[in-house]
Amino acid sequence: MGSSSTELIKFSLESSGIASLQMLDKQGKNGLTPDFVEALIDNLLEIKNNEDIKVLVISGLPDIFCSGADLETLEKLCKKQIKPVDIVLSKMILDIPVPIISAMEGHAIGGGLALGLCADIAILAEESRYGCSFMNMGFTPGMGITKLMEHYMSPAIAQEMQYTGSFYLGKNLIGKTNFNYILPKSEVLEKANALADAMSEKPRKALSVLKRYQSMSRRKMFEETYSIETMMHELTFNEEEILKTIKENYVRYK
Repeated sequence: MGSSSTELIKFSLESSGIASLQMLDKQGKNGLTPDFVEALIDNLLEIKNNEDIKVLVISGLPDIFCSGADLETLEKLCKKQIKPVDIVLSKMILDIPVPIISAMEGHAIGGGLALGLCADIAILAEESRYGCSFMNMGFTPGMGITKLMEHYMSPAIAQEMQYTGSFYLGKNLIGKTNFNYILPKSEVLEKANALADAMSEKPRKALSVLKRYQSMSRRKMFEETYSIETMMHELTFNEEEILKTIKENYVRYK
């Protein structure tokens, strides 16, 4: 029914109402660079206003869903050249008026994991790694992830992942979390598309009304959490040693 693409993002819409947004920056490892974020925001704005869409599937590259903020962005945050509050992707995804499925067949790290957790249904791959890497760089988590994680896992496991910065194979999260599915990588997109097919048979109006109700608590929670995370960033990014820590650990943890 429609499609558009750049070197970074591919969007398509089928006549059934199934929309697909695929992140394709292989060179940048789907990192949240300024150009990548701009392209993603442009697509999300169009998706939000497109009343032909019934369900959205967000995916990445086979090996990388999204690797989070790039080194340049982190350095600018440290130098106060940009503010943490400028990063609005999580809110934009939460505000999409139809159900969203995140097909995280590849690794999802830091802000990249936050994006996937904004979906209403999240699917992981057994072979890929998932982690909340912010503390490895010396600063507190952002993009709403401190509470977004609790939709898909217990507060205890969420806090462990945040404090340690450890990465977890999808298969090691089976039975310990509330992710909808943790499957072999080759089956992740297939399952996401099957769920999208089932949703596309429903009326758009009913889907959007249910989405508004089901996401109400998460959207409210995000607004409250985002303010607190921004305050924590103001405190931790102000430390002189943070920039050094980021430069030393970025490659190791990305």
